[in-house]
Amino acid sequence: MSHASAVQILALPGIPMVKAGDDIAALIEAGLVRAGLRLQAGDVLVIAQKIVSKAEDRLIDLASVTPSAEAVKLAQQVQKDPRVIELILSESVRVVRARPNLVITQHRLGFVMANAGVDQSNIASAEEAAQHALLLPRDPDGSAEALRARLSSAAGVAVAVIINDSFGRAWRRGTVGVAIGAAGLPALLDLRGTPDLFGRALQVTVSGFADEIAAAASLVMGQADEAQPVVLVRGLTWRAPEAPASELVRPPAEDLFR
Repeated sequence: MSHASAVQILALPGIPMVKAGDDIAALIEAGLVRAGLRLQAGDVLVIAQKIVSKAEDRLIDLASVTPSAEAVKLAQQVQKDPRVIELILSESVRVVRARPNLVITQHRLGFVMANAGVDQSNIASAEEAAQHALLLPRDPDGSAEALRARLSSAAGVAVAVIINDSFGRAWRRGTVGVAIGAAGLPALLDLRGTPDLFGRALQVTVSGFADEIAAAASLVMGQADEAQPVVLVRGLTWRAPEAPASELVRPPAEDLFR
């Protein structure tokens, strides 16, 4: 279970544009100093996927991509650059739906999402971005764990890390922040068997705890030119075993729409 009577959501100032090889933990530590903050036990740091991908050298020069016949055919259907489509297919295990300007795929990590997370926004200047595309981290949970270990060791307290990205949702308009990587907290909180206000045992409630935190952080992280890719969430407590963000992916046996 989780509990909070008040939560602080604080963007760290002055995080610079990240490039391949940058030390994100060091950038976060410098941001904490600028903000006059020290990490406390139970703090959650929510980090934008884009800066993790950039630091891990997931920025692809489209000049290096040779589209397959399948990519060329799909690109004609959806009216996209066939090189970008090739990257989308290379990151996917299946195409779920396709229409002009949109491809929904199942990513190799299990996420069902637009364009397999291949992105050209907020990665470089308009001219540079047209020739590059950014992929998701190879192992977001592993990236979150490495950052959690570094930051916890430096601060001398146990903190948690979430890597978030913006997802659309079936049957609802608009994007929201979701957790694609998590470490140091339970990505899911299973509330089945706990009592409601009237003592009735909950039967089906499983809370997407990491997703809720990611969405809250997105309120200050922003989606456009806010340039606030690291957010500190303070005031949460929980009592449940740690579980990675991969636990949020619905298993095929539970998928009623496949």
